[in-house]
Amino acid sequence: MVKNPIIIVHAEWDPEAGVYVATSDDVPGLVAEAATPSALQEKLNVLIPELLELNGVLIAGTQNAAAGSHVDISVVLRYEQVTTLRVLA
Repeated sequence: MVKNPIIIVHAEWDPEAGVYVATSDDVPGLVAEAATPSALQEKLNVLIPELLELNGVLIAGTQNAAAGSHVDISVVLRYEQVTTLRVLA
């Protein structure tokens, strides 16, 4: 059985803009932002397939898939959020 291809997406909190910003080396042109992780995930569910198709990107392990068939891709969304805490010295 062939494992689902995996795409890694990195998301960082931008405190100035008040949004999470997502990018991925696996999806050319992917830059998405949203105020919440769930809203970001919804955007990625639409953007990733569109960008893969527009860029003609073949995912490893899918080259032998029949034309017009569907391939399941696992998306790993990694968040990073840095906060500053004020503590007594």
